[in-house]
Amino acid sequence: MNQTLKIGVIGDFDQSRPSQLKTDEAIDHVSNELSVAIDTIWLPTKSLKKQTAATKLRDFHALWAGPGSYENPDGVIEAIRFCREQQWPFIGT
Repeated sequence: MNQTLKIGVIGDFDQSRPSQLKTDEAIDHVSNELSVAIDTIWLPTKSLKKQTAATKLRDFHALWAGPGSYENPDGVIEAIRFCREQQWPFIGT
């Protein structure tokens, strides 16, 4: 596969949270082990509004609800709803 996978991590990134740094490390590890290029983009929960979440999330091959607290829990719920209804690849931690 020559295509770069685009993974959206739903969460409010905070460099002081070890679990969030480990999320990035885990994706890098998978990328190296499988020799697949992965572009990881953290999606702030405030950016996931009910009216626009689906449009924004369709740009990703898969979504991951990252660890930590969320500034906008409703944005996370919208992302989970999108994945469930569209049968989009999703993982939550």
